[in-house]
Amino acid sequence: MKNICFYFQIHQPHRLKRYRFFNIGGDHYYYDDFANEDFIQQVAEVSFVPANRVILDMIKEYKGKFKAAFSISGVALDQLEIYAPEVIDGFRELADTGCVEFLAETQGHSLASLIDPEGFKKQVKDHSDKIESLFGQKPKVFRNTELIFSDEIAELVHEMGFIGMLTPGAKRTLGWKSPNYVYQSAAQPKLKLLMRNPKFSDDIATRFSNYNWSEYPLTADKFINWIAATPKEEQAINLFMNYEALGNFQKRSSGIFDFLKALPRFAAEKNIGFATPSEVLNTLKPVGSISSMHPISWVGEERDVSPWLGNTLQQEAFHKLYEIAERVNLSQSRRLIQDWIYLQSSDHFYYMGTKNDLPFSPFPSPYEAFNTYMNVLSDFKERVEAEFPSSIETEELNALLTTIHNQADEIDRLEETIKKLETKGNPVPAAKESKAAPKPKAAASKPKAKLVAEKKVEVKPKATEVKPKAEEKPKTTATTKAKPAAKPKTEAKPKGEAKPKATKK
Repeated sequence: MKNICFYFQIHQPHRLKRYRFFNIGGDHYYYDDFANEDFIQQVAEVSFVPANRVILDMIKEYKGKFKAAFSISGVALDQLEIYAPEVIDGFRELADTGCVEFLAETQGHSLASLIDPEGFKKQVKDHSDKIESLFGQKPKVFRNTELIFSDEIAELVHEMGFIGMLTPGAKRTLGWKSPNYVYQSAAQPKLKLLMRNPKFSDDIATRFSNYNWSEYPLTADKFINWIAATPKEEQAINLFMNYEALGNFQKRSSGIFDFLKALPRFAAEKNIGFATPSEVLNTLKPVGSISSMHPISWVGEERDVSPWLGNTLQQEAFHKLYEIAERVNLSQSRRLIQDWIYLQSSDHFYYMGTKNDLPFSPFPSPYEAFNTYMNVLSDFKERVEAEFPSSIETEELNALLTTIHNQADEIDRLEETIKKLETKGNPVPAAKESKAAPKPKAAASKPKAKLVAEKKVEVKPKATEVKPKAEEKPKTTATTKAKPAAKPKTEAKPKGEAKPKATKK
């Protein structure tokens, strides 16, 4: 049976404000909050909120037969929680249906997978934890920033325990193969791959309302007929797109929501179902291996990483940022780490691109984007330098921090031990009070122990403790010293109560 696998991406960066050279060192806040709030609320109103409602209604109407998947970047989640919490509430409702899957990605929608493996893993873990805390799902499938994929990245993703990964379905990687199958990574065969179907995905995401398109208008029955016409053995039709395609890129007036609502009805007529990425990966076996020595993505004609790293401006900013990665990853400062995550968003590098028009850039030119980013980065590096001076080598710094952390752990451990000893020692005083008569001998042995300890320390403290020596009338206790030495052996066993009975006699 054929299954349509819908996957929607949601991401919005923290756009930078105009940050001039003279702000460096004096202004440590880099973001245009007004623009970010306005953009998030606008997109939520026209796209996210109505799309969530439509999908929830479809799940209910078709009794759980319609399914979809989402990945929401960490920076988008942060902004949605502040500026449009109703969107988060809508996703919680979708999560509760059991028909929606949330995927893992990087916390900052970053390019860390290309240069900083440890930082990449940390971001993915942080993002997975965030998804689980918000929606109650632990992600099983990974989706990298802009679907960037390579053999090296596949290794990292497998190490993190994911069962599968979404990939672009680029011609340069697939060659003659169809994207409508499950594949496995050539570098790590245990990692399954789902390939985006570029034609069917873009029919909805980019061509749907294009009057000049030969297939305009696109109706639900026409689209399902195209899918039904694919070879019978091609059972995974992967439609991966930006969630803003519903209501923002393709306006409500284009009929995009009506199109979406009608899909399950026509799909059922052709015996076509819907499935989440995990369901597809768990149901179908890989039919072959996919290898990519160089990173590929779902953006641009070349389907590579040139939209972010294609010119010298982008490369300069990218390498300047990640040359301080090791030091920032050592930091415990929440503010510093948060800025580090936000500054890694791929959008900042995309705005520096000179290849194509950049309709979503907040800057008038790529050069303005570069200058602003580098000014911000200069200030950020000064803050890192203040915490971790460059005069100390990174390895030495790492060793020092490890020592400090180990000492902190040791202090915590010792404090726990003290607490345990205190709680264990509490019953002892109570036991002493209940036996008033027998105490004399026990008391006699304690001062003796103190004196022995004091002798070991130094002679001067003993001078102040002359009284205890006088108190120790029983220096004749030299004879009693021998007896208590024999009695502890019996006291070591549960016969410790024998002493009191002897005195009572």
